Amino acid sequence: MAQLLEGKTALILGVANKWSLAYAIAQAFRREGAAVLLTYQNERLKAAVEELGGEIGAARIFECDVTKDEDLAKLPAEIAEFGKLDAVVHSVAFANREDLSRPFVETSRAGFLLAQDVSAYSLVAVARAAAPLMKAGGSIMTLTYLGSTRVVPNYNVMGVAKAALEAAVRYLANDLGPSNIRVNAISAGPVKTASARAVKGIGSMLEEAPARAPLRRNCDPAEVADTAVFLASDLGRGVTGNVIFVDAGLQLLGA
Repeated sequence: MAQLLEGKTALILGVANKWSLAYAIAQAFRREGAAVLLTYQNERLKAAVEELGGEIGAARIFECDVTKDEDLAKLPAEIAEFGKLDAVVHSVAFANREDLSRPFVETSRAGFLLAQDVSAYSLVAVARAAAPLMKAGGSIMTLTYLGSTRVVPNYNVMGVAKAALEAAVRYLANDLGPSNIRVNAISAGPVKTASARAVKGIGSMLEEAPARAPLRRNCDPAEVADTAVFLASDLGRGVTGNVIFVDAGLQLLGA
């Protein structure tokens, strides 16, 4: 059986540990035959990402801090041996823990700008750097969450950043469409990741979701990863500018 991503090269930003959605996506991309390039933010995270990359057979692992334009400017050199780039997965977000735990109205200016820079603007910067490398078109995707359009307790400044991220997806899809580059977002349901633990009450959300979601269960990281495979493959060639929910149907419900 042919692999869906055979012959494709994919850049995945944001693999941090075995529980991250980015890692699940990297595993799925390798399963489907893609050459996977992983990045780490700084020297502190290098060893962990190299170990994870070794486990899945990543083709290359290199440093790239998405808040630094000089790091993104090095992308052509980093992928030179592969000749082209076919898919990019942006799985990067950050907000100060105190800005998540206190009321949104008390968000500091610095905290607001930090969340926007890392969680939303970085997609714009990554797309700008990657687009010239996607010589035959391709797929750029990011990860978002329902807190972008609904008030989720303790999500606060990150919800506003995710709203900006989703707007960026639509504008980027329009800009890059003539180059046959598709831009989409996957909105995953509550998943027990290391980053999710920064959101107070995530445990309760995970416990309550199966009783409310139409599929009567939580979503699984593998389901998010398979959706990413679809978007990166030729099967998703007509899909751009969309937010695709992978949350067992939880977004359908009211309060």
